Amino acid sequence: MLTDEPADRPFFILYLDGPEYAEELRRLATWVEGLLLPVYGGEVTSGAPWCPRWWEHPEAIAYLHGLWLAWQERTSPTAAPSDPATWHQNHLWPTMVTLRDPAGPFAGCKPGGHRPKDRPYVERYDGG
Repeated sequence: MLTDEPADRPFFILYLDGPEYAEELRRLATWVEGLLLPVYGGEVTSGAPWCPRWWEHPEAIAYLHGLWLAWQERTSPTAAPSDPATWHQNHLWPTMVTLRDPAGPFAGCKPGGHRPKDRPYVERYDGG
């Protein structure tokens, strides 16, 4: 991990690299493909796209990892009875609306088709 957070606290996938990143992405994929999409995926349309290769979109990974961390917290044995409702309202739907927006991370992707995105060109800041 590239942070100084204690190991018993949630961590963010974008701070990981190498085997740690690969393992966390594998665990995230298990949740996305085993729970999130079968239950909350909905139909894929041009107005609500989803990429079949979602793991190739870094911003989608970031959003989904945050959603998964919140899921773990809000559905744990120590969660309050209303925590699952809070997860739906405050985490799930805002995340899915953002990810599935026609101009969002999956814009141009369709069932059976991933479209890589061109990122903005950025010059390095040289301090002066």
